[in-house]
Amino acid sequence: MGKSGKRYKAASAVVDHKKDYEISEAIKIVKENAKAKFDETIELSMNLGVDPRHAEQNVRGVIDLPHGTGKTVRVGVFAKGDKADEAKAAGADVVGADDLAEIVQKGEIRFDRCVATPDMMPVVGKLGKILGPRGLMPNPKLGSVTQDVAQAIKSAKGGQVEYRVEKAGIVHTGVGKASFSEEALLENVRTLVEAVMKAKPGGVKGNYIKQISLSSTMGPGISLDVSKILVN
Repeated sequence: MGKSGKRYKAASAVVDHKKDYEISEAIKIVKENAKAKFDETIELSMNLGVDPRHAEQNVRGVIDLPHGTGKTVRVGVFAKGDKADEAKAAGADVVGADDLAEIVQKGEIRFDRCVATPDMMPVVGKLGKILGPRGLMPNPKLGSVTQDVAQAIKSAKGGQVEYRVEKAGIVHTGVGKASFSEEALLENVRTLVEAVMKAKPGGVKGNYIKQISLSSTMGPGISLDVSKILVN
């Protein structure tokens, strides 16, 4: 493991790592210590009491953050004919059918989110081994396999984020930028946490949300008081 930089050590020094902070206080600390030369992403990590090896406990969904993510999202669309034209008009960054599939098969991924019309899924399905591990495989349950490609593109570019539990039971998602106001970050965090709580699998017993931490790209994680995050 590499040594921590001076900036990280300075930021870590102001955090009581044995304390669970109220969300407003944590946001203030994270913003004050996000001093990199770029606009750092504010990230939320949730440790869930689930076992992702069981399909019924694979927590996953999409949510529209009220203040967006602050990130420029490139959207790729698998469509043809009128739907391809609709996607281009809606601002898709990459649009294609078999030609786009060939590009992806070569390992060239020119998009951060992927949308497909239902008729294109036989083509997209062959790309599962490439798109799946990157979390880019279109999914009808997430609204990314749809005839309404314009709305899907609008949502993806307008602040919609996908949350997905990883193998270790962690949901890790960006909730904004350090340049966001404290109020905007607070609303985004609460929106995401509420969505993950509502997505609790029915078969999960015991403590569903074990721990939540907030950090910036270059900063230390700050443990949050889970019981007070959704309290106004």
